[in-house]
Amino acid sequence: MRLVLRLLGTWLVGLALVLLVVDGTRSLAGNAIVFTSFGQAWSQLHEPSLEAVTRFFESRFFADLLDHVMQAILSYPAFAVLAVPGVILALAGRRPRRERFLRQEQI
Repeated sequence: MRLVLRLLGTWLVGLALVLLVVDGTRSLAGNAIVFTSFGQAWSQLHEPSLEAVTRFFESRFFADLLDHVMQAILSYPAFAVLAVPGVILALAGRRPRRERFLRQEQI
């Protein structure tokens, strides 16, 4: 399970770095800071899936709340939306830290 978490976290962080490089290239070309929103990146990648997820959330009980949350997430920079869960998954998949205690004569 830890391996799956670490691999998924590493892939998300890697994809976030690729999106950050793309945004950096666009920023250099435009002489201004440019961030691609997650919604824009998703719609460029596959528009029908974005519409399907939006329709799915509209059919749920808390549709208004889900719509506000979805719009907020879609407006954030794409690299940040992928990097945060990637780092969390990578940290969740790491080995448990073992405390090592030394005796006085070992110091």
